[in-house]
Amino acid sequence: MKIVFLDASTLGDDIDYSQFEQLGEVVKYPFTSSEEAPERVTDADVLVVNKVLVNEQTISGAKNLRLVCVTATGTNNLDKDYLASRGIEWRNVAGYSTESVAQHTFAMLFYLLENLRYYDDYVKTGGYINDRIFTHFSRTFHELKGMTWGILGLGAIGRRVADIAGLFGAKVIYYSASGAPAQEGYHQVDLDTLLAESDILSIHAPLNEYTEGLMDKDAFGKMKPDAILLNLGRGPIINEADLADALNSGQIKAAGLDVLSTEPMAKDSPLLNVKDKDRLFITPHIAWATIEARQRLMKIIAGQIQEFLDAR
Repeated sequence: MKIVFLDASTLGDDIDYSQFEQLGEVVKYPFTSSEEAPERVTDADVLVVNKVLVNEQTISGAKNLRLVCVTATGTNNLDKDYLASRGIEWRNVAGYSTESVAQHTFAMLFYLLENLRYYDDYVKTGGYINDRIFTHFSRTFHELKGMTWGILGLGAIGRRVADIAGLFGAKVIYYSASGAPAQEGYHQVDLDTLLAESDILSIHAPLNEYTEGLMDKDAFGKMKPDAILLNLGRGPIINEADLADALNSGQIKAAGLDVLSTEPMAKDSPLLNVKDKDRLFITPHIAWATIEARQRLMKIIAGQIQEFLDAR
């Protein structure tokens, strides 16, 4: 059996492939364009992809192909109707990054809440040397205890964030954009309540017809001026031009983003126009990518391939 990884570099260069080599021949390509894919999949039995498009154009010549594994939860890159017409099965992975994303959520929150960029720069640029007192009070901050933490999207990650926030003493509320029934043990509210009451609003929702562009000028206008927005869901949930305006005008205090509308970041991103850099913290889609999460992901994929083989 031949297992072909079409965009292995999206998983990092520190991944152990030995578990796949026990299942068959393994071929790894760092990246693959739609134009390169047809030649590379010709004799593949199993494809492992992250962002590569899998459709008639890219895999029509893959006569041996029986399984496509996506190293992510989202499967927008798969033409499922075409796969079904060919009798090709597909698998995705859920739950592997819950701890990783939840951890990064709080890393981003505390960086912004406690003005850590400012204080680190203040010390490292010499401001703290021979200061008159031992504490520098220029940027005050508050305890998380007693704040209201709003969550958009209460899946596995959202629930984990809610539970941790509760341990810090925050009041947790959430909104379901799809209108799903209330989840036991969590306080569901409508969107206007979420926006108006949240001191911290973190996004952990998928991108769909209910969430795309949900956080726009109108939404920011309903938020508290000292609110912090965190997006660890999908970039297009936020209208980035409206967010830049909201930060520049002081409609909200700060934003932390791990996902963007265009990834990698576009040269003309409106986020580059945010004047006060301390108000905006961006990481390059790394919340999911702890070593443990990536190892867990690969173990799940290998298990899916093994189960597929055993069922044949």
